[in-house]
Parts: sequence; C-alpha cells; structure tokens
Amino acid sequence: MKNLSQNVENLRNEMIIFLTEMCRIPAIAPESGGDGEAERASFILMNLSRMGFQNVEIIESEDKRVSAGHRPNIIVTIPGSDKKLPPIWVVSHMDIVPEGDLNLWKSDPYDPILKKGMLIGRGVEDNGQSLTASVFAARAILGSGEKPQRDVKLAIVADEEVGSKHGIQYLLSKKIFGKNDLLLVPDAGSPDGSKIEVVEKSHLQLKVITHGKQAHASRPHKGTNAFRAASKFVAKVSDVLYEKFDEENKLFDPPFSTFECTKKEPNVPNVNTIPGEDVFYMDCRVLPKIDLGKVMKEIEQVARDIEKETGAKIKFDDINMGKAPMATPPDSPIVKNLQRALHEIRGIKAEPMGIGGGTCAAFFRAEGLPAVVWETNDELAHEPNEYCKVSNMVDDAKVMARLFQL
Repeated sequence: MKNLSQNVENLRNEMIIFLTEMCRIPAIAPESGGDGEAERASFILMNLSRMGFQNVEIIESEDKRVSAGHRPNIIVTIPGSDKKLPPIWVVSHMDIVPEGDLNLWKSDPYDPILKKGMLIGRGVEDNGQSLTASVFAARAILGSGEKPQRDVKLAIVADEEVGSKHGIQYLLSKKIFGKNDLLLVPDAGSPDGSKIEVVEKSHLQLKVITHGKQAHASRPHKGTNAFRAASKFVAKVSDVLYEKFDEENKLFDPPFSTFECTKKEPNVPNVNTIPGEDVFYMDCRVLPKIDLGKVMKEIEQVARDIEKETGAKIKFDDINMGKAPMATPPDSPIVKNLQRALHEIRGIKAEPMGIGGGTCAAFFRAEGLPAVVWETNDELAHEPNEYCKVSNMVDDAKVMARLFQL
C-alpha cells in the first residue's frame, strides 16, 4: 500500500503536465457554442497509449452538430485476477463549460497556470482533476506489475455538462455496466474529502408568469400591477412551503427542503409605467420522501389566493419536476471500500451524505445501480478563476489506487 502511494507521488509532475496540456484543449458541447470533445479525446488516447494501457475502447455516439460527427466515450480496462468479482469503475467526464465573462479571469482560462500549488484554468477542477487522478491511479496499478483482484475500469465520458445524452446515458443504453458493479463518480465533493454523496434531493423548477394590466404609474386604478401581485406571491409562497414541508433528514446538508424564488426577468423599461406582465422563477430542492405533486398543489393554491386579492392572473410554465432516484445504500460495497481506502491512505473517517444539487450519478441510481460521488475540492466548478489544488489531485489518486486494490 505504501509503495503504491509512493508510486502515485512520483507521478506528481506528470499529472500536472497532463492536466495542463489537456485543459488547453476546449471540450465544449454544441449547445454551449463548442465543437464537442473529439480533440481532447485524441489527446487522452495518445497519452493512454504512451502510458502502456492496452485495453482501451472508444464508444461513439452520433452527433452531426459537431465536426467529428460523433461524441467519444473512452473505456479503459485493467483486467483483474478474480473474474467472479464485479469491476470497480471511475466515471469522469472530459467536457467542460465555457469560460464565461473573460473580464473576471485573472489569467487565460485555456492556458492553465500553476500558482501556489494551484492549477488555474477552465475545467481543471470540473472534471479535469478527477479525470487525471483516475488515469494516474490506474497507471500506478499498471506499473506495479501486480494484477488487481477485480477489473479496474475507467469511463471517460462526453456530454456531462448538458445532460449526458451522448455520455453516461448512451453508455447505459449499451448495457456496459453490471448491476453489482462498484461505481465511483468523482464529480462533487468537499474540501477535506470526508463526504461520500449517496443520495440527492428531488427538484422542482418553474417559471411564474403574472398577468395584469399595464397603466401609467400615476393612475394605478386604471391597471393591475403585475409586479405588485408577483411580489405578494413571492412574499407568501416560500413561507407557506417552508412551513408545510418542514421535515428534516440529517443525511443532507442542509437537512431540510429549500423553496426559493430566484431569477427575475425585466418587465417595463421605464420607471413611470405599471407593468402588465411580470416573470420570475423558482427553484425547489425537496427531500426525497416528500411528494412533489403536493408541493406543486401548495404553490398553485398560493397563486389562487393572490389572484383573488389582486385581480391578476398567475400561470406556470417550464415546469421541471424530477423525483430523486433511490439512494445508494450506506453499507454497499462501494461505500465501504471507499471509506476503507480514505481511512488507510488519509486517515479520514468519511460519512455518507446527501446533497441538494444534482449529479450525473443519478442516471446510474435511476437504473438501480448503486453509485457514489466523491472527490476532494473547493467547489469552484463553473466559476471564473477555477482552480485545482495539486495536493487534492495527487491525494485523490492515491485513494483511487488503493480503492482499485480492494
């Protein structure tokens, strides 16, 4: 175990170079104005070959919107000695989000720089850090000359940032994952690496449209102020929902459901007009045991009450409702093995937990495949000046290498 960790440590500089060079290659979905992952996949495949990986497969999902005509998914296998044991997977993604406002970056997002132990650039944390960690953990296993007990498999996938249609969902349709496989998805985590995500909250997102009657602001009696009605709705709906659905589950952080009014669209362009229409959005993250249909009914009832009070009409659009898939059991082999690896390598007592956001592990859980989400990071995904702590990458690779032995 110590020798394996030292082997990973010896690869530190190569890991930095690999991650830096990979993140110079944009891998952005066409929905976000990019040309997909083909060029980055070619870089990864070239390096896998150079490192000595012999069992590498490319599974392509057709996509005519990109110049390559497909979205690549890379599967790497190190055969194990005991074929009765299910394989261990690490599923990382090679695609990234765009850089956003360049004025907010202190350096070129596509030319990563190393500063005070941090590599700074777009995609270095999300998901370059864990992609690199998994590749070099597998390389350490490969270089040890000893077969792992079970097959070690890396899935380096496309399309995670915009829905996984050409990535995880496509691979699931090909039935490449078995029901007893151990699945680690390193796409969210905590700064100290002590949290193993096993379940997510359900989500309910919707657009709220308030219709009134436009009028001059000095003659409010001639109109119906849609903004004022919407404000009354905002002031009431969250209070009602938080009071009605106040259950708690300590597995989650925060341990309660959240019901928040978020994005607000512009209404009228001038200060002296009462708006006839107002639009805003809600984002609700709901504990899995709560019926989303009941939440929606409470929202609708608040709307009816405000309509009676103000004379405005409130409608709902773009309703996105998703029930959380079944949790990965805290005593499942992947949880237990990861806890053991973290304790042995880093002295961490890791605990299963739930999160409010969504991860791509939900696709596995929806198919009845127990998956966990874990990595060590400062949660910089999608932010300007995104960074990866090199120590996190190297330490996570050591944990993964130990996990591959169990």
